Amino acid sequence: MKIAIIGTGIAGLTAAYRLAPRHDITVYEAADRIGGHTATIDVTLDGKDFAIDTGFIVFNDWTYPNFIALMNELDVDWRDSDMSFGVQCQSSGLEYAGVSGRLAMYNSLFAQRRQLASPTFIKMLLHILAFNKQAIADVEADSIPDETLQAYLHRHRLSSAFADYYLVPMTSAIWSTSFNDMLDFPVRFMLPFMYRHGLLNVHHRPRWRTLSGGSRAYLEPMSRSFSDRIRLSTPVESICRQAGHVTVSSNRGEEQYDHVVLACHSDQSLSMLSDPTAAETDLLSAINYQANDVVLHTDTRVMPDNRRAWASWNYYLPIERGGLPRVTYDMNRLMGIESPHRFLVSLNDTDRIVPERILGSFEYAHPVFTRAGADAQARWSTINVDRTWYCGAWWGKGFHEDGVVSALRVVDAIGQLTS
Repeated sequence: MKIAIIGTGIAGLTAAYRLAPRHDITVYEAADRIGGHTATIDVTLDGKDFAIDTGFIVFNDWTYPNFIALMNELDVDWRDSDMSFGVQCQSSGLEYAGVSGRLAMYNSLFAQRRQLASPTFIKMLLHILAFNKQAIADVEADSIPDETLQAYLHRHRLSSAFADYYLVPMTSAIWSTSFNDMLDFPVRFMLPFMYRHGLLNVHHRPRWRTLSGGSRAYLEPMSRSFSDRIRLSTPVESICRQAGHVTVSSNRGEEQYDHVVLACHSDQSLSMLSDPTAAETDLLSAINYQANDVVLHTDTRVMPDNRRAWASWNYYLPIERGGLPRVTYDMNRLMGIESPHRFLVSLNDTDRIVPERILGSFEYAHPVFTRAGADAQARWSTINVDRTWYCGAWWGKGFHEDGVVSALRVVDAIGQLTS
């Protein structure tokens, strides 16, 4: 069959990779490169070259089975990553981190030695254990309530310090969601994710990895077999479903296909449809996206003042908490970069970075998950009709594994039509 695939993020590339051997595919990409959030930037400092990720960075051995299988099939190498998380609060002056290793953990948790005698900080640590125990029980008993994170925290009488300085910053960083929006996050969506990723355990956690040479390492081997069928800088203007075919219009004109696979964001997909059904409009508009500014730089002044509180993921909590999350990723730790320069990737924190230290500026959009969005995800089959198929990480929790899984679901469904 003749199939159009819209988008070259992990979902679009997976769909194309699996469909190309058996079908006549054409891949549309609005940008001048493939990869979507897989974006590795080349940097030269002091005569030495570095490849640094600015979007997709890490995966783990617990919750990425399909992505790992794909990397093995493509013979793409990886290395272990150093994953840790820390918080820096502007109003209270609190700085701490949780680094692996018993001694390192205590040294980073109590980076500020005065926290050893702080009732508020000690209560936060105790409530981490209490929350973990309760959340594990809820997940294993399949009794997660249909409520927001804020309601869950209130019902279990968990302290504001636990919420403000630990749980909300951590989950806000994971989903690139604002502090306030995180409080409205559905716990039936959040808790299973935390359970599967070992975030409810203190010690037993997955091994995190990063692709050798940067996340772009899989792009060439994955697209090699259909590289001549990728149309870069070709944004799709409209998709029109007609009797027996689908017409895709772009800056290159119109072309007819038997099927179209939309492997792009939900809002982008909806905007392309010239004749969306009521079900498509309802479902695709239920999951919104939020743009985040991303800066690659070497300005360590955005890191905690106390170096013992430095972590791989560093969350900055400003006095005004209504804005977008401010997170700085220490790429030397995450990618194992050996350099006297500290390469950092910061989200929504540009105003604290000296312009002379900026190596690159980007913008990535991330899905904002709500209770309505979680309900919409369960209705996938209602809109994958009329020669139109949808995939993307937004069908899951927003990560690379979700993109692969959603693409394989589409590939299997199309395969059933021809079997």
